[in-house]
Amino acid sequence: MPNPAQPDSFDAIVIGAGQAGPSLAARLAGAGRRVALIERSHLGGTCVNDGCTPTKTLVASARAAWAARRAGDYGVVVKGSVNVDMAAVRARMDAVVSASVSSLTDWLASYETLEIIRGEASFVSATEVAVNGRQLRAPQIFINTGGRASIPDWPGLNKVPFLTNTSILRLDSLPGHLVIAGASYIGLEFAHMYARFGAKVTVVERGPRAAQREDADISQHIRQILEAEGVTFLFNTTIESVARAGTGVLVSFKTGDRRASVEGSHLMVALGRTPNTEALNLSAAGVATDARGYIVTDEHLRSNVPGIWAMGDVNGRGAFTHTSYNDFEIVANNVLDGGTRSVARRIPVYGLFIDPPLGRVGMTEDEVRRSGRKALIGTRLMSNVARARERGETQGMMKVLVDAKDKTVLGAAVLGIGGDEVVHSLLQLMAAGTPYTTMRDTVHIHPTVSELIPTMLGALEPLD
Repeated sequence: MPNPAQPDSFDAIVIGAGQAGPSLAARLAGAGRRVALIERSHLGGTCVNDGCTPTKTLVASARAAWAARRAGDYGVVVKGSVNVDMAAVRARMDAVVSASVSSLTDWLASYETLEIIRGEASFVSATEVAVNGRQLRAPQIFINTGGRASIPDWPGLNKVPFLTNTSILRLDSLPGHLVIAGASYIGLEFAHMYARFGAKVTVVERGPRAAQREDADISQHIRQILEAEGVTFLFNTTIESVARAGTGVLVSFKTGDRRASVEGSHLMVALGRTPNTEALNLSAAGVATDARGYIVTDEHLRSNVPGIWAMGDVNGRGAFTHTSYNDFEIVANNVLDGGTRSVARRIPVYGLFIDPPLGRVGMTEDEVRRSGRKALIGTRLMSNVARARERGETQGMMKVLVDAKDKTVLGAAVLGIGGDEVVHSLLQLMAAGTPYTTMRDTVHIHPTVSELIPTMLGALEPLD
């Protein structure tokens, strides 16, 4: 039994086994260092357990239901009604998640100098961490504790059952009426998939439109895609209270001067994320956080305390699996390879996985306008894409913004079939600093979605 007065010594401690933590722990252990990887819940973090892996599995099931209902549009006869077995949908999701977690667990177990410790970590000092009655010491500590759903303080919320992006994954029956608070990325994805599963869906948003980070035209197309499949939006609407209504929930809200309510069988709260920092006792180590609780880091992801780094959602520099993994790459490069990689040159890129999806990279049109630089803009509707017409999926649009002086791409959005894949071709142009004319003058395969990008680039106009 370890003596609490005599801390266990490690070369490195990694707190949190999300997307960055396990990879860094493995790299450190592979370099011969003794490493403690502390995780209070599940290996893999949000992505594997509550995020990308389960939700994109659900999106696939929802698309299958949608395609079956549309079969007649393609001359395919499906006899009888199309029904969704939510228990089977969940079982498929759980199997995919389980396989991912098992693979990660087996991989980490292969490192002899890596110890996985289950429990809640708390700093004792800048070099010491307490967990499960043990005290661990290391000259280097890496924090990867992620985030969780933000919960509002609406009157009555603590007295009704409500769902988050985590708990909704445990449903094995179809909601009669799913009310979602929040029309940002998580809320929109769940709204679309559950509408396709067959639920009535109402989205309540305090702002004027969906996905407000996007430009107004992209936002409008997103709204049209979801409304076409039965999703109802209530914009400029503030939820004032919630209460039980039989076995469901009554949501009372205010829109302008009008007060009303909506009754749902289920309520999902999707109002952003909160970093998991409060249990870490960061003050004991002297680690600084911002007003929202995110750990403050420099561009190399070092905290204000030498020897302590923060990676992933907890540092507020990105809320995506790919940015978290890139955080690992940056830290590993600095700590193990003697490099100088940083987030300074990281190009913002992400997807919204409604169907069809949105792929976004770089600056929005609004951001380019605010920057004051002279720019060129090109847009095309997806209905102009031969592949989209052939597949009968013509919703959405694409947009690109280019610096008028040096001809480099500033940003782009592709909302339509394959948009999450197509946008990477523009990302590579941006990363290389290649002028847009290179892609404009390059022959693309027909019929593909990508072939319309050179056409769009060939018809750029000045941004007013």
